[in-house]
Amino acid sequence: MEIEAEEEEEQVATEPPKTHRLEESVVNRIAAGEVIQRPLSAVKELVENILDARSSSINVVVKDGGLKLIPSLRRRPRHTREALASMTYVAHVTVTTITKGQLHGYSGGTCYQIENLFYNMTARRKTLRNSADDYSKIVDLLSRFAIHHMNVGSSCRKHGAARADVNSVSTASRIDAIRSVYGVSVARSLMKIEASDKDPSSSVFQMDGFISDSNYVAKKMTMVLFINVYISTLS
Repeated sequence: MEIEAEEEEEQVATEPPKTHRLEESVVNRIAAGEVIQRPLSAVKELVENILDARSSSINVVVKDGGLKLIPSLRRRPRHTREALASMTYVAHVTVTTITKGQLHGYSGGTCYQIENLFYNMTARRKTLRNSADDYSKIVDLLSRFAIHHMNVGSSCRKHGAARADVNSVSTASRIDAIRSVYGVSVARSLMKIEASDKDPSSSVFQMDGFISDSNYVAKKMTMVLFINVYISTLS
């Protein structure tokens, strides 16, 4: 009998370890960490969803190098759930809004307050302690969005700053959008360019934009490019 017991113990010990399914909260946190890698990607995800919701204006306030974000929009959102779902797994999210007929709420539309980004991802947060450069990238991102989505007013500033680093208003003119982001001297030095297939009836390529003329002098080149974009006006 003793011999049989020893044999059973040996068989149990040699069984391969079982694979256990991760908890859903862990899976969601990993997925969110893949999508939202830095404060810049958090802003990009949220602003893209806000634009899909057809907001009429976007205002972003950045604090602590982007670890705290306060984006707000006018007009109630309809398609921001995907970005918010990812945010809630890696940050503390507060949403304040108001609907028609309500007396209390955020009078400007909807405010998303994203705080303590990556609070539950210690290694990721350590790498972002010196993330001041993310603010300049956020400004560049919102500047590009302002030029492309010229029918949406945009602003971006650091928390506590009186002056916004991006401050564009809704306009029907692309050159006016460029002027509001890059200034009068840049807009004054631009020439319009257009190109497309020779046969308009079967055209699969069309390009239009602006390029600086020979009078413009700058230390570095800036290119704002949008590819495979279908632009329609809001009804």
